[in-house]
Amino acid sequence: MNSDPRNGVLVAGSANLDFVVRAAHVPAPGETVLGREFRTFPGGKGANQAVACARSGGAATQMLLALGNDDFAAPIEASLIDAGVQLHTVRDAQLPTGTAFICLSDDAENAITVAPGANMALQPEHLPALDGVQWLLLQLESPLESVQAYAAAARAAGVKVALNAAPAQVLPTELLALLDMLIVNEGELDVVAGNPPDLASGLSRLDVPCVIVTLGARGSLARVDGETLLQPAFSISPVDTTAAGDTFCGTLVATLARGESLQHALLAASAASALACTQLGAQSSIPNHTDVAALLADATRLPGADAHAALAAWCAL
Repeated sequence: MNSDPRNGVLVAGSANLDFVVRAAHVPAPGETVLGREFRTFPGGKGANQAVACARSGGAATQMLLALGNDDFAAPIEASLIDAGVQLHTVRDAQLPTGTAFICLSDDAENAITVAPGANMALQPEHLPALDGVQWLLLQLESPLESVQAYAAAARAAGVKVALNAAPAQVLPTELLALLDMLIVNEGELDVVAGNPPDLASGLSRLDVPCVIVTLGARGSLARVDGETLLQPAFSISPVDTTAAGDTFCGTLVATLARGESLQHALLAASAASALACTQLGAQSSIPNHTDVAALLADATRLPGADAHAALAAWCAL
C-alpha cells in the first residue's frame, strides 16, 4: 500500500529500550519473584505508535524523538527505520536513552517502570516542519510544556492533533482546547476527567471534539459530535499486552489519515491491537496491514451483534 505524502502522520514522543523478564506473576510490593526468559525490545509509547502508524499502511509516518549517545539508541533507530518511519532525532550526550523495565506475567499482565532519560530533552523548538502532515500524534512521556507547544503549533498550521493521555496526569484546559482527539483508557479517563462517578460523566466533562476510551478486553468507544460509537474487542488468547494500547492509537490515526471513517478506524485499531497481544514484545508484536486486513476479512472473527449488545449494556450509554 503506497503512502500519500499529503496524508502524513507525525508522532512526537518517547522512545525506549524495553528490558523484559517473564515470571509466573507480577511481584507485589516487597516481594521477590524468580523470573525466567529475559529479552530486550525497542519500545516507548511514541516509538510504538509510530511503528503502528507506518505498518498500518497508507500514511507517510515521521517521528520526532530524543535519544542518548549510547548503545541503547541503535536498536530503537533500527526498528523505526525498518518499519518505514522517517526520523527527526534529537541527540543528547548528557542523558541516556530512555529505558523501561517490564515484568510480564504468565497471564499476560505486566508491571512497567520507565526511566525517561533523553525523552525529557524534547523541547518546543525541536518540532520539525509540518508540511504534508495531516495528524500530529502525542503522548505524555515527554515534557508537558513541549507537548502543549507542539499541539499549539499544529493547530496554527491546520494540522489535526491527537493526544494519548498516557501516562495519566491532570491536563491543563489550554492543552485540551488544542485537541481534535483525546485517547484514554479507563484509568486515564478517571485522572483526566477528575474521578467521575461513571463513564458517561467522564465523557461529558471533557470538552474535546472526539474522545476515545479503550476498555481492554471489552473493546472501545468514541464520543464524537454528541454521538457514541461502540467497537467490541476481538476474541484472542493474550500473550503480552504491552503495546496493545499504542498499536490501537497508531493504527487509529493512520487509518483516519487515509481518509477512512472513524467507525472503520476503530475496527482496524481493535483488530491491530488484538493481534499485538498475541506476540511477545512491544514493536516486535505490532502487525502490518496485511495481517490486519486478513483478520478483518475473516467474517468468523468479527465481533457480532451479541458483542455489540454486551458492550452497550456495560457502558450504560
